[in-house]
Amino acid sequence: MTAEIVKGFKDISGEEAIKREKIKKILVDTFELYSFEPAETPVIEYEEFVKGNNSNDQAVSDIFKLKDRGERKLALRYEFTFQLKRLAQNKKLPYKRYQIGPVFRDEPTGTNRFRQFISCDADIIGSTIKDEAEIFSMIQEITKKLGVKSTFYVNNRKLLNEIFNSLKIKVSDKEQVLREIDKLDKLPESEIRQNLKKFNAEEVLDILKNKNEFFKRFESYKEIEELKEYCKLYNIELEFCPFLARGLSYYTGTIFEIKTKEIKETIFGGGAYNFNNINSFGFGVSLERLLSVSKLIILNKQVLIISLDQDKKSIEIAEFLRKNNISSSIFYGKPSKALEYANSKSISKVIFIGENEIKSKKYKLKEMVSGKEFILSEKEIVKKLLL
Repeated sequence: MTAEIVKGFKDISGEEAIKREKIKKILVDTFELYSFEPAETPVIEYEEFVKGNNSNDQAVSDIFKLKDRGERKLALRYEFTFQLKRLAQNKKLPYKRYQIGPVFRDEPTGTNRFRQFISCDADIIGSTIKDEAEIFSMIQEITKKLGVKSTFYVNNRKLLNEIFNSLKIKVSDKEQVLREIDKLDKLPESEIRQNLKKFNAEEVLDILKNKNEFFKRFESYKEIEELKEYCKLYNIELEFCPFLARGLSYYTGTIFEIKTKEIKETIFGGGAYNFNNINSFGFGVSLERLLSVSKLIILNKQVLIISLDQDKKSIEIAEFLRKNNISSSIFYGKPSKALEYANSKSISKVIFIGENEIKSKKYKLKEMVSGKEFILSEKEIVKKLLL
C-alpha cells in the first residue's frame, strides 16, 4: 500500500489551510452582504445529467466517470452551474445562491491547475443587466478585501453571433469557431487562423481586431454599453475584449473574465445563460487561484497557556479566555519546549501559569515577537488581548 498522493490532488494543512479558511470567510461574508443564500449539492450525479447538452465542451469531456454497484453510469461534478437546473426549480425569482465546495476535472495539471479544486460560485436565476453590474460590484468587493489588483474584461455572445451571421458562418460551425477563438491565449494566432479556415471563418479574427467604435454597428453592442453605464454607478471600469469567448457553450449574453498581472490564468470567469428561458447570470472562481494572488496577511491571534504544573488553573484560564472569544490552547510541559512550539506555530502571545502566579493572582503574558512581558490579572489579560 502506498500513501502517495494521486497526481492533480494535494493535502492541505497548516498556514495554507488557515489562509484558505480566511478567504472562504471573506467570500461567504461578501456573498451574504449582497443577499445571496447558501446551497449544497451532491458531488456525484448521473453521468447524463452532468453532460447535459454540452457534452462537446472541454470541461464536460474531462469529467471523472464512475459506476456504482448497480452499474449505473455516474460522474463527479465538474462545476455547480448545471446543478442549478434542479436546485432553482420552483424558487421565487430572482433566486440568488452561492456555493463553495470541491469540483473535479480529469484534465492535465499545472502550477495553478488541479484535478480537484474548491469552486466558489454565485448566480442569479432571473437576472437583468442591472443584476450583472451588481455581481461585478460584489466581485470588486472581494478583490479589494483580498488585496488583488485586477482588470474586468467583458464581451457578449450575442455580439459574437451577430459577427458570425454577418460572415455567413454555418450554425453547425458556430460552437467550434467559438472554441477556436477561446484558444487565442493558449495558441499562436497563425494556428488559430489555420483552424478557422476549415469553417471559412478566418476573417472573424480580422473583424475582432477592430477598435471599439467599429462594433457600434452591431445591435448587441448596446448591451455592453448599457452594462458599462450601470457599472459606473459602482465605480467599476469594464474593458471590452472582442476576442473573449469563454469555452462553455451554454452562455447566451454577457461573458467576462477577471485577470491579474500576477498569474496568466483567469481568476473569476462567468456570464449569462438561460434555464428554461429564464435569464441567469453567474460566475465561478477557484479558491486555489484566489490563494495564489491574495495579499492577505494571516496573524495568529491564538494564545498559548503554559502550565507550570498548575493544570487546574491553566484549564480555568483557558476556558475564561474562550468565553471571551479568545482562541487559546494549553501546553503541558517544559517552558523551553512550550516556547519552541509557540514559535513553530507563529503563536504571538503566551501566558505562564505557575505557583507564584496563582498566589499573586497576576500572570506573566509574553509577546513572542517583541519579547515584551506584562504582569496582569485575568481581566487585564482579556483587555490586553482584545486590543
